[in-house]
Amino acid sequence: MAFTFFFRDLPALHAIRDHVIPELRRHRYINVWDAGCAMGPEPYSLAIIFREALGCYGFKRMKIYATDLDEESHQFGKIIAEGIYPEETVKRIPKDIFRKYFSPNNRPGYFKIADEIMQCVSFQKHDLRTLKPVRDNFGLIVCKNVLLHLSESERVNVIKMFHKFLMPGGFFVTEQTQKMPNQIVHLFKQITTNVQLFEKR
Repeated sequence: MAFTFFFRDLPALHAIRDHVIPELRRHRYINVWDAGCAMGPEPYSLAIIFREALGCYGFKRMKIYATDLDEESHQFGKIIAEGIYPEETVKRIPKDIFRKYFSPNNRPGYFKIADEIMQCVSFQKHDLRTLKPVRDNFGLIVCKNVLLHLSESERVNVIKMFHKFLMPGGFFVTEQTQKMPNQIVHLFKQITTNVQLFEKR
């Protein structure tokens, strides 16, 4: 279970800001699935990007479903729910964003994320290998390092499941080092070359 840091993958966040949000903001509700959320920096980073782009009112129309299968520490749900993170995980956040959405915690060297951002993210334990989604009609699904730990056939089946439960024209983002398996590449259209960002066909 990796304790990742906030704003880890800036190219992906910028691609979501520039290509995904302008399309999704047209919809009444926006549902995002972060599959493999680790300790929470990724879904909370996504929430901040959406909040900045949508504004206060638009942000109320969205929900991020953060899932992971913690077989080691059994602590990540608690950490996400509390929204308190050590300095080393937040120091890469742009200063203006950091000041806007974080405040010092009573525990020295730790910072708490704003309630508005926390309320956008709901967490649950989930195993992608069940091929059962946490809901349907997603506008965006983000799944990065988890796919590396699956066999090729499992990876294909999981991405097929993502495709099925994306809304028409929905988006899928994965790690830049991962390539879309050849047998399912026809299901998606790649949006940008510098990020593994795909639109559902």
